[in-house]
Amino acid sequence: MRSRLAAAGYIAEPPLATTLGLLELLERPLLLEGDAGVGKTALAKALAESESRQLIRLQCYEGLDVDTAVYEWNYPRQLLAVKLQEGSDRSLADKEAEIFSERYLLPRPLLRAISEEQSPVLLIDEIDRADEAFEAYLLELLSDFQVSIPEFGTVPAKSIPRVILTSNGTRELSDALRRRCLYYYLDYPDTAKERAIVHAHLPQIEEQLIRQLVAFVQGLRGLDMRKKPGVAETLDWAAALWGTGKHGLPSAARMLRETLACLVKTREDQQQLDDGQLDELLDAARRA
Repeated sequence: MRSRLAAAGYIAEPPLATTLGLLELLERPLLLEGDAGVGKTALAKALAESESRQLIRLQCYEGLDVDTAVYEWNYPRQLLAVKLQEGSDRSLADKEAEIFSERYLLPRPLLRAISEEQSPVLLIDEIDRADEAFEAYLLELLSDFQVSIPEFGTVPAKSIPRVILTSNGTRELSDALRRRCLYYYLDYPDTAKERAIVHAHLPQIEEQLIRQLVAFVQGLRGLDMRKKPGVAETLDWAAALWGTGKHGLPSAARMLRETLACLVKTREDQQQLDDGQLDELLDAARRA
């Protein structure tokens, strides 16, 4: 598992690889929690790529409803069918069965995920942003891998998708949801893992620069910041430094600020980082 994920550009520690193995063995959803930017979404993408599976993604948000996430009816085609059936001698029951048949059903991500012949990877991203009512609706899918449609009936899964739910912890999830899932907390990578990630994605960058920039980012995360830089920010900064011809860290905070937009993503954090702090972090990183 680790080697397959590495080939897809994702560096996974042994406990995470073992949990993914259990996901496949037990056919249970996996709930991934952790701060934004630690690689939760990237893991689902890498899993799909490593196993040559389709990735189906549902991005959650406040107010997400069944019409967007599961299914909806093709109302224009249904209305047209009703008009065409006017004057028909078919029974009302037959007409209704025709109108609410599969040909008029528009599958959305959750229904698509259980309708595929080959098991896909279903990514339910940032489930904590959806409201509790939608979370409750998910329980049937996560328990029985089926979807109930009042006008149509129950749709069982043709294949069991590999389900990954991610949460940034903006609200507490229900015990009912947690009981149905395997669980893994994905933290910021340690120094060795982050170096490996940068090398995997940007193999053209010299090892010295990788070592120094990762040390700087690790130090930056140790500060009291509103939004700590994630792995994506590390990769952006590494590409920016290398792309501008720098084979080492900037020599002073003034020069560092030219590329700080890659790492620090809020106004408050940019303003509170004074040159003294940045110079100390630069000095420590250059000695790494």
